[in-house]
Amino acid sequence: MATKKAKVATVQVKLVKSLIGSKKDQIATAEALGLHKIGDVTVQPDNAATKGKITKIIHLVEVTNA
Repeated sequence: MATKKAKVATVQVKLVKSLIGSKKDQIATAEALGLHKIGDVTVQPDNAATKGKITKIIHLVEVTNA
């Protein structure tokens, strides 16, 4: 019997500004999203936790639907 996987909505997050000079909690949030240096891109699930993280560092990232 074949099983179907539900397609999970995702967002693509790209770090476009440097973390230098940012608060420690903002740096930790970026690293939790897998963003370490400018130009890093990760694909994250589109849920409340991810949206909260993005909101905290919205001035440092660029977000697109994946």
